[in-house]
Amino acid sequence: MKVPFLELKPTYDELRDELDAAYHRVMDSGWYLLGNELAAFESEYATYCETEHCIGVANGLDALQLTLRAFDIGPGDEVVVPSHTFIATWLAVTQVGATPVPVEPDLQTYNLDTRLIEASITSRTKAIIPVHLYGQPADMDPIIEIATRHNLVVIEDAAQAQGARYKGRRVGSLGHAAAHSFYPGKNLGAFADGGGITTSDAGLAQRLRSLRNYGSPVKYHYQEPGFNSRLCDLQAAFLRVKLNCLDQWNDRRKQIAKAYHSALSSLASCNSTLALPFVPDWADPVWHLFVVQHPQRDQLQRSLAAKGIGTLIHYPVAIHRSQAYSNFSEFNLPIAEELANTVLSLPISPQLSINQANEVVSVLREVEPALGRAVP
Repeated sequence: MKVPFLELKPTYDELRDELDAAYHRVMDSGWYLLGNELAAFESEYATYCETEHCIGVANGLDALQLTLRAFDIGPGDEVVVPSHTFIATWLAVTQVGATPVPVEPDLQTYNLDTRLIEASITSRTKAIIPVHLYGQPADMDPIIEIATRHNLVVIEDAAQAQGARYKGRRVGSLGHAAAHSFYPGKNLGAFADGGGITTSDAGLAQRLRSLRNYGSPVKYHYQEPGFNSRLCDLQAAFLRVKLNCLDQWNDRRKQIAKAYHSALSSLASCNSTLALPFVPDWADPVWHLFVVQHPQRDQLQRSLAAKGIGTLIHYPVAIHRSQAYSNFSEFNLPIAEELANTVLSLPISPQLSINQANEVVSVLREVEPALGRAVP
């Protein structure tokens, strides 16, 4: 049995009638930007995230960047970011002219190590961006406490964690604001790029609505230089359909993750080279990705591929080692580099069957022991 890492078409197949109806509803309306479908999705998603406001924008990167701008963060300012994350978290900071200050993750959870944050704060620090990486919430209470003590803004990067909970509270409602991505492969994904910002700050929401629309709260009246970053009504209509399924789909992901943990825990316990994801008691993750670690990751990936099992690496190059951030190349970030060399994402999605998950486990248990124990 071949098991692809991810297929997007089964999502459409499952919801074909509802999605087709949404398409026709928008097309027949004759209104495609800043219309009723967007307003309805913003209201529904804000409620889902347990916040007062949602502002739909063009993509997740814009959601981060516009939020930083709405807080007047820019040149001369510093923003604490994880050393291990998707590059968009850093890009948003540099796009507004500020400086990203990388902090290492906890090696077990992949999220910011809260014990290391305070040492990175200077008089120029203005914000912390914790990322709920791979669908698991970051440890927010210590982050909020540190931010409050230093008068810092907390902007959640919730791009991979729609629906996750931290101590019973929904991610996206834990900081001053949160950035969301609706990229097609996300837990809540559109059929093109899309993004959103959630907050319970009415003034911030008002400014963000202006910034996304050329700096114009009222047509042709411009309060400040803004941007063209709007979630279109067609994608908003599709997202409304998918939002009704999100909790059910996240439960399916949890079932797959539970199956992986149950079947692979014995292999991991007798084999210190394979590490499974760790979930703290206070976390309710939604398993955007199921990420294992292995010192012979590349060989393991090739062995799985030879047996028809698709995998991906998130992310194979530590950001400070990328050409885009060559000025950070001298930073000492060994955990980010270790993760870049050892992480491997196994197939997981709402449309993945238990039989397919069992095939992944079977092949992994077959090929991993053959790798030997020597670190290359």
